[in-house]
Amino acid sequence: MSLSDIRRDYQRQSLDEKDLDPDPIRQFELWFADALAADVVEANAATLATAAADGRPSARIVLLKGCDPRGFTFYTNYGSRKGRELAANPRAAMLFFWKDLERQVSIEGPVERVSAEESEEYFHSRPVASQVGAWASKQSQVIPGREHLENLFRDYEAKFAADVVPRPETWGGFRILPETLEFWQGRPSRLHDRLRYHKDAAGAWTVERLSP
Repeated sequence: MSLSDIRRDYQRQSLDEKDLDPDPIRQFELWFADALAADVVEANAATLATAAADGRPSARIVLLKGCDPRGFTFYTNYGSRKGRELAANPRAAMLFFWKDLERQVSIEGPVERVSAEESEEYFHSRPVASQVGAWASKQSQVIPGREHLENLFRDYEAKFAADVVPRPETWGGFRILPETLEFWQGRPSRLHDRLRYHKDAAGAWTVERLSP
């Protein structure tokens, strides 16, 4: 089968303006609850797009770890490629694709670091092995091989064996402060429903329908 022959007609649901919650964060929470109820695998996995100061883009999958009226939070090494790009160009886009529900949600806006206290709380909620891994991984840096990484992990595992693993200063959270959120529902004949919330200068949300 050629790539041009791969297609699927979406039939499951529709999305109308009257169905939306006035608050886009609440609307996201409703759709996220639907994804959990449908047993979507890693429903909190999203593509995060960032760009360097010169505009060169990059993207990767991250896991959403917080959603509240302030925005959408994920955690990483500040020295990673995305961390460096966000330091130079603090804006991002995040895209969720829930295939089983034929839905997407895209979020765009400026990005800020979360507080040290929030990063500490989340860091120490992780499995101890993941905490040790944050020390062993100099994320996005070139390493000589897998053995090098595993040796570093064992070294830090031994170092912190008798104590609480401290959070590295190079590790913590970012929060996307949404300016737009688009809710996409697949429909037949590629006539998808696309409803976008946009925040105005006064902080009020308006909803626009986009052509598919």
